[in-house]
Amino acid sequence: MRCGAPGQRRIIASFPSADPCAGPGTVRDRALTPWRCKTFPLYARLVRYGFRKHATYVRGALAGAFTNSVFGILRAYTLIAVWQARPGLAGYDITDAVTFCFVTQAFIGPMQLFGGGLTIPERIRSGDIALDLVRPASLQLWTLAEDVGRAAYLFLVRGIPPMLLGALLFGISVPARPGQWAAFLTGFALAVIVSFGWRYLVALSVCWLLDDRGVTVLSMVLSTFFSGMMVPLHLFPGWFGDLVMVLPWAAMVQLPTDLYLGTAAVAGTLAVQALWAVVLLGLGALGTRAIRHKVVIQGG
Repeated sequence: MRCGAPGQRRIIASFPSADPCAGPGTVRDRALTPWRCKTFPLYARLVRYGFRKHATYVRGALAGAFTNSVFGILRAYTLIAVWQARPGLAGYDITDAVTFCFVTQAFIGPMQLFGGGLTIPERIRSGDIALDLVRPASLQLWTLAEDVGRAAYLFLVRGIPPMLLGALLFGISVPARPGQWAAFLTGFALAVIVSFGWRYLVALSVCWLLDDRGVTVLSMVLSTFFSGMMVPLHLFPGWFGDLVMVLPWAAMVQLPTDLYLGTAAVAGTLAVQALWAVVLLGLGALGTRAIRHKVVIQGG
């Protein structure tokens, strides 16, 4: 499957679909066919589907939790040594630094910080994206709903065990007030959306680049370095530190972690996350619209 290749015509025919909410006939007929399923229940079922889909890989998730825990312990000892040498660095004490370590380890799976998590690149290459584009539902929202289910499952299975182990071995801080918990959970939800928005744009780029390996590696570097996954972004000095704190990658890890620790202004932090969620989803919607005009089938 290729996108925008010269000399090939666009898809205008109908495609079969297993979607129970899809209308029969051509694309035009489907546009005129009333939905037989309400929008909200459809996406709620997709969230459940994403959760159950990844719940089938229990051993893989548990192996990921074990790996995250081991690297979390190694990171914790490193951060303890740094904070013993420089007490109060970045406004954290040692307990905050250890808590930061295990909270960010818990974010690796849900935020998919090393890239991937979406099947769009494979579906573009195989041509199956054509079926996705004629469904009577937004490709972006469809994919987002499945990704939310994936993130929820991985947070439970891959995220919570490292935090529990960190609490057992080192002791970590826990939000003391219900308002702090509410701010953190809201920030976590926005972080999932920001992460999806970024990965969705990377996935759509395959339609023009044909090979996503280079852009995937670049995305992984940016996400791990500028999100706060490696070290707290507060360690970066001057204008550079101010800049990285307002980039979208910080909204995936550093900002929700600060909400967990209670070291960030809640309104301002959530506003930055919400802004990036809207911007990235908006760009994703434009990208989806663009591929509708560019997508062609190899030889079709």
